[in-house]
Amino acid sequence: MTDPTPAIEVAGVKKAFGRVKALDGVDLTVRQGSLTALLGPNGAGKTTLVRIIATLSRPDQGTVRVLGFDVARQPAEVRARIGLTGQYAGLEEALSGRDNLMLIGRLAGLRRAAARARAAELTAGFGLSGAENRLVKTYSGGMRRRLDLAASLMARPSLLVLDEPTTGLDPGSRQQLWTVLMDLKAEGTTMLLTTQYLEEADRFADLLYLLDHGKVIASGTADALKAGAKAASLDDVFLALTGNAAAG
Repeated sequence: MTDPTPAIEVAGVKKAFGRVKALDGVDLTVRQGSLTALLGPNGAGKTTLVRIIATLSRPDQGTVRVLGFDVARQPAEVRARIGLTGQYAGLEEALSGRDNLMLIGRLAGLRRAAARARAAELTAGFGLSGAENRLVKTYSGGMRRRLDLAASLMARPSLLVLDEPTTGLDPGSRQQLWTVLMDLKAEGTTMLLTTQYLEEADRFADLLYLLDHGKVIASGTADALKAGAKAASLDDVFLALTGNAAAG
């Protein structure tokens, strides 16, 4: 039996901004149903790679395929299959939580009744049922992040790209968000994560890629990376391989 098509295949990707090489020949693979973490110091190229995978930018060289579709030649097919959420919630503060979800659903092509039903399902699942009619500007940081994640799931994406989703959250809100993410993973959602909290990657990721100066300098499970570097923690691995202390 052959393996399914990888969720993400990155091969020889390069991207420069003027004289700055943001990505310098990156290769990585994300298998379907997994949670893969992309780690690295500030300026390592993580956000640039995420933007290319999400079709928000194009590589100068190399190829990126998402669920079998080329991000440069078939961006519409890629966008229809992924959800993107980050550290800055992309929400309309003057709308209610439910209306934000309805708006995203309608933009994704859902009929009004389907969008309303999906919004109700997600607000309940994310613990926002009592606040769905409140304006988003009244939400706490943790509530905004959960609503932002719910918005990225309105169209039931096969792949969820998480760009530092828990940055700035208090420990309780971070744990609530991770409970939701692990439930999604158990249901088969594939995830690509960037995070400055290395304990999150250590605890939850199936596979890790460590970037520095636009190159993958190490990859493997958290236990394998720690064993290879003779380190007790991912923070120690990070310091040993990059010469930088991890953020956060």
